[in-house]
Amino acid sequence: MKFLITSLLLFISFDALSQNRFNDIESLAMAIESILEDSTKTDSLNVVSDKPNIKSEYWNHTVYNPYKEVHVKFPLKIQFEDSTYHSPIGKDKVVTSHYGWRWGRAHKGIDIDLITGDSIFAMFDGVVRMSRYTSGHGRTVVVRHYNGLETVYAHLSRYGVKENDTVAKGDYLGKGGTSGNARGSHLHLVINYKGVSINPEYLFKFDDNNTIRAKELWVTKKWTQPIFHNSRRQSHIKPLLTKKEALASLIKQRSIYVVRPGDTLSRISVNNNVTIASICKLNQIRRNSVIKIGQKLLIEK
Repeated sequence: MKFLITSLLLFISFDALSQNRFNDIESLAMAIESILEDSTKTDSLNVVSDKPNIKSEYWNHTVYNPYKEVHVKFPLKIQFEDSTYHSPIGKDKVVTSHYGWRWGRAHKGIDIDLITGDSIFAMFDGVVRMSRYTSGHGRTVVVRHYNGLETVYAHLSRYGVKENDTVAKGDYLGKGGTSGNARGSHLHLVINYKGVSINPEYLFKFDDNNTIRAKELWVTKKWTQPIFHNSRRQSHIKPLLTKKEALASLIKQRSIYVVRPGDTLSRISVNNNVTIASICKLNQIRRNSVIKIGQKLLIEK
């Protein structure tokens, strides 16, 4: 910018001696303003061009998951430019329900406590793909980000953005509420990659520091399937930082658990850090099945 102004002054001095085109201060000011405006436009264009065009494929405002025909290969790599995210709410984050199996159904996000009317904010830079009412989620805002992730903010009471709006990290998206199928006011936060949900707590620590667990994380199917998680507690999380670690983690370890006096499926799941659903699926039993002392159950981690 200093170079532009210096060049302009040199040009003015030379021109004044030869043709005396600038007859008053007003015309000089207009010339400087014009050059500064052009410079600002150029800088703005350069910033935009640095970002990938995330609207070029599967950009649909009316469909919650436009990636239904896309096959996602695992393990997949997620990268972040920052080491922190912006909190989706403006106060302490209290997770009232985790990613996992809940009431016999898949809970594909986390619930964060709030009061109706609390402001909701974008976790990262991106573009609003959807800002409309969806079945179950109620008033919903979906932001697509430049690393391939989409963040979903559901059960809102009011929209603060429109579809195709470009948002920066921390920008206002709307107000929290109870729209859709919500039991009390809360933010239902979902993290998707090409239509596949990822356990948000695998990627982020929902603490006061708004920490991303690593700038490069590898995701296996375990972290995209609610059946392996319990909505009543946070899963044990060990981030996979390399492809080698991710591939090694795919080798499942099975053990045999012998039922003891006083055991229930619930107690067994807690003590072994597995879900009741996974125990039932692996042993081909139901949640209300009677288990007996001495019975052997397969446990898979």
